[in-house]
Amino acid sequence: MTPRIIVRIICATLLLVPSLPALAAGSASGGSTSGTDPQGWSGSGQLGLAATTGNTRSQNLNAGLDMKFQSNNWIYHFEGSALRSRGVISVSLPGPGGTPVNVQQYRVTANRYTFGGSAALVLDPGNRLVSTMRYDHDNFSAYRYQAAVAVSWGHVLLKSGSTDLDFELGPGLKRYRVEGATANHTAAIVRGALNYSQHLTANTHIENHLLIEAASFDTFAEDTTSLVVQMNKRLALKVSFQIRHNTKLNNVLLLNPYGGTAKTDTLLTTNLVYNF
Repeated sequence: MTPRIIVRIICATLLLVPSLPALAAGSASGGSTSGTDPQGWSGSGQLGLAATTGNTRSQNLNAGLDMKFQSNNWIYHFEGSALRSRGVISVSLPGPGGTPVNVQQYRVTANRYTFGGSAALVLDPGNRLVSTMRYDHDNFSAYRYQAAVAVSWGHVLLKSGSTDLDFELGPGLKRYRVEGATANHTAAIVRGALNYSQHLTANTHIENHLLIEAASFDTFAEDTTSLVVQMNKRLALKVSFQIRHNTKLNNVLLLNPYGGTAKTDTLLTTNLVYNF
């Protein structure tokens, strides 16, 4: 059994085993908990595409899926995203006599997918016990993959008709492989998350999600800010700006010949969102 399979089994067990009875009970009863959050399943899917042909040639695709289930005492959250881009880049290839020659080739320039989930036991209206998992694969980063699991305390700082603010903090483990290497590594982490939502008008709101995974070998931070304009009950337009930052990247980690040496990556997207 490979380490990756072991990590996946641990993640699935951590998220699902303690809460299967509650999930079944919540589905059967369909009851509501204290507060105004809707019960049962809800979610959204989003898609953005840009393509050019002719004098220039490129393809950029990003997609995301977000699902939530809330029962009497449990809140389940599952999410995934994918990013893939292709474009014409200059590549140095061996020429006559071994002299390097720069040629233009149509290649993949971004290929990343991330998925994760959480199961939160609601202790009272303001406090939760949360188990989380996250898997990230990026062909153009210092790591071939990163998989993290954590158990956190969640606390609601503010919840009103127009504003939501909460945070999570707790210990965890991260399994990762440096790009270009064959060995897998495991390290302890401290995970922190901050989630904020503010309604500006009846059909417009902003969101901000901050994730930090701090470890001795590196600290990973991701911050995503979005502006969402609801067109009708099902469809919305969403503009998002994401920043990813690694604090301790060095030449040993930066082994990907197609990647850069920057510690910070940014992503700006405009997507069509379907709510269900």
